[in-house]
Amino acid sequence: MEKVVALAKRRGFIFQSSEIYGGLNGAWDYGPFGVELKRNVKNAWWQSIVHWREDMVGLDAAILMHPRTWEASGHTANFADMMVDCKNTKCSFRGRVDQLKNGKCPKCGGSDLTPPRAFNLMLKTNVGAMEDSSSVVYLRPETAQGIFVNFPNVLDSTHRKLPFGIAQMGKSFRNEITPGNFTFRTREFEQMEIEYFCRQEQAQAKY
Repeated sequence: MEKVVALAKRRGFIFQSSEIYGGLNGAWDYGPFGVELKRNVKNAWWQSIVHWREDMVGLDAAILMHPRTWEASGHTANFADMMVDCKNTKCSFRGRVDQLKNGKCPKCGGSDLTPPRAFNLMLKTNVGAMEDSSSVVYLRPETAQGIFVNFPNVLDSTHRKLPFGIAQMGKSFRNEITPGNFTFRTREFEQMEIEYFCRQEQAQAKY
């Protein structure tokens, strides 16, 4: 993987975020060639998904949403990885339960681990002048909720009839416990997705 990253950097495709200050794990910057490749992929996707279809419209929802959005969707309570710590003081492994090998620490092989505990993956921030519980908002962990909460707005403004879809692309954020594996598990990433709305009896045919 290190060779892949080094080659991508040398060719101007992708750089470690904040590299001159030691880098920020789980964040990447797209270089002169990388940003053009990324833009071409996005443009091709938008053209084929939105412009070439009569049953699709686009949306660009805000990254910051009312906290009740994430309560209603279950993200506040359930959007979590199960995390453990190795009690071996010489090891200090902290990671996801699914990284364990037969219930043992993947780093030292020990089995003296803390009980699994939920680690919420949403990144918090504060809006407004006061930093208290009333000012907490989340950087969206996915783009779908922006589509769902805007469904009545899209319906009213476009006068669409079912079935139709809403497409969106944009930044999402996840507070990964163990970011790594190059760009395949990052804390900041871009999603392209659609949500397609139809009546239940139409679902299989439209799918």
